[in-house]
Amino acid sequence: MPFERVAVGRPEEATHPDTLKAALAEFISVLIFVFAGEGSGMAFSKLTDNGATTPGGLIIASLAHAFGLFVGVAVSANISGGHVNPAVTFGAFVGGNITLLRGICYWIAQLLGSTVACLLLKFSTGGLTTSAFSLSSGVSVWNAFVFEIVMTFGLVYTVYATALDPKKGNVGILAPIAIGFIVGANVLAGGAFDGASMNPAVSFGPALVSWTWDNHWVYWAGPLIGGGLAGVVYEVFFMSRTHEPLPPADY
Repeated sequence: MPFERVAVGRPEEATHPDTLKAALAEFISVLIFVFAGEGSGMAFSKLTDNGATTPGGLIIASLAHAFGLFVGVAVSANISGGHVNPAVTFGAFVGGNITLLRGICYWIAQLLGSTVACLLLKFSTGGLTTSAFSLSSGVSVWNAFVFEIVMTFGLVYTVYATALDPKKGNVGILAPIAIGFIVGANVLAGGAFDGASMNPAVSFGPALVSWTWDNHWVYWAGPLIGGGLAGVVYEVFFMSRTHEPLPPADY
């Protein structure tokens, strides 16, 4: 069972140079991703006089998030594993692929990366609002909660299949683009309903900078549950116990 491999980690791991380098890589990757994703929405809204909620805006958001995440994962994959998402980190932890202490370092770096990206956007756009994720008209909190669980399950399952599974072989080369594609596809599916976050860090930065916390818990609970479920399902049903353990430098 995956829970047998869950580990807290040694206290010195939190200050180990490899952990700090990995956390810095996560910070930079999330900054790149959020700046591109959130920034594209702000730019499209400015060009179209608040037309970001149109079908065209949804497509732009999908492409920006897919491309931004592809780059974010690719540039940090060899340093931190390219999580770029607290839900991915949590899913990896549940499956025993990262220790709790290392995961907490990742979380802090991811949240900081998102916040700094939004602060930079607010400054560089002359004070435009970094819009927090919100529910569309007619969408309940529980609708959004289920959406976030299902979408994040698909995302983290993709991460396991293409990046974490030791049997991935040449598929691992495609991991960044596959991860970017599933996020882009999910934005098309869920963006019109709740914004399609799938990532607590992506939700946290805009909410903090704009100080808008309406239904914010949905964008934490849904992705963490979905990511955790994906980690358990993949570890229980598809991960062979004969696999070699992942190098500690990767996760």
